[in-house]
Amino acid sequence: MPTAAHIIYIPAMLCLGFVLGFVFGGRATRDAIAEEEARAAAKAARKAQRAAEQAATAGSDSAPSS
Repeated sequence: MPTAAHIIYIPAMLCLGFVLGFVFGGRATRDAIAEEEARAAAKAARKAQRAAEQAATAGSDSAPSS
């Protein structure tokens, strides 16, 4: 027969595990979302820079030569 310590200790450790898992899992999820947003922002910046370079190149190519 389990002692009273086991009846208290096992559920307490189980609850502690749930709480720590929730806290650390939430933190990891927030970090992953922030990283994905930063990656998307960098991709948009590269795309805008590439479009600006192409527009500048196209503008200088279409200038009439005398």
